[in-house]
Amino acid sequence: MKLAILSRNAKLYSTRRLVEAARGLGHSVRVLDPLRCYMRISSDGFEMHYKGARIADYGAVIPRIGASITRYGCAVLRQFELMGSYTPNGSAAIARARDKLRCHQLLAAQGIGLPVTVFGDNPDDTADLLSMLGPPPHVIKLNEGTQGTGVMLAEKLSSSRSVVEALRGLYANFLVQEFVAEARGADLRCFVVGGKVVAAMRRLAPKGDFRSNLHRGGTAKPIVPSRAEQEMAVRAASVVGLGVAGVDLIRSKRGPLVLEINSSPGLEGMEAAIQKSEARAAKISWVLLAADPGMESPARSPFTSATKVEIPAALNPSTMPWSVTVLPVPVAPATSPWRLTMDNGMRTCAVDSTVPSTSTAPSSMAALSEAFPAAISA
Repeated sequence: MKLAILSRNAKLYSTRRLVEAARGLGHSVRVLDPLRCYMRISSDGFEMHYKGARIADYGAVIPRIGASITRYGCAVLRQFELMGSYTPNGSAAIARARDKLRCHQLLAAQGIGLPVTVFGDNPDDTADLLSMLGPPPHVIKLNEGTQGTGVMLAEKLSSSRSVVEALRGLYANFLVQEFVAEARGADLRCFVVGGKVVAAMRRLAPKGDFRSNLHRGGTAKPIVPSRAEQEMAVRAASVVGLGVAGVDLIRSKRGPLVLEINSSPGLEGMEAAIQKSEARAAKISWVLLAADPGMESPARSPFTSATKVEIPAALNPSTMPWSVTVLPVPVAPATSPWRLTMDNGMRTCAVDSTVPSTSTAPSSMAALSEAFPAAISA
């Protein structure tokens, strides 16, 4: 398969490991700096150029888009989707994951546990906003921060008010969450690929800090999450629409809680925690399997991620058009070869087909109704 990796730096550890694994699996792979990709959008077709030359015909694209270039990076990835390339993490899913507020709203709507979170805008409402959350300590997070940056702990109510007022003075978007003391500065990073937790590690914050991110000096060791934790991680990734994700959980008195979902999880910390080279190779290969469903020429439905289809009003009470994708399920069982993803900007669902394996993707409303009765009738 002709495969592209979107990354600002081909020398980054995660990018290098993906390239090694791709070539080891027989793929032709190229690293593309998304900021050097530029595009032509027209009703007669889509075109992409890179450093002065036209590029096309990539069977799959693996995005490694940093938070600082989310907007442009997602635009580039969306162009590849419009040009027919498969990606385990679509542009809409990455945008959802990067927006902590939207991500938390989507997870909460599906009954997935998370720390109690409050969000507001007007300074006059600060006191009432914090009373909705409960007594301190409070965790205050920038809405689009990564790797532990922009995360603060306020141990007193006066401190919470001061930090909130300072961030509002900077016109920053932020969330305020409950502090889960029983987690004791530890969290679980679950590496979800193709609907399975393929690796996990427990991260512990350094002394004097509450953030367990490895970039902040945290330490990690491999761990086998409980069944409940694995199920929650898989569900969380599915709700956001990510085929590859790093789902961060904490253990609380009321069960596992989702802290964050990372659409470009780093591989170095996970590999270091796993330690054995054989395991490292296996885990990285899983990432590539999400981009290569195991078919030499994957049959595709004319419903692509670029296609807006009007589902009858009786089946679509929101009256908003759905973006519908039907693609082969990575490492699929024989009886569930197709995965349907539907997104109308407010609601997302992903479900595997319930009909026996076929070589052709369902391409009409009748075929979709037969293959995915639960989703189409929902």
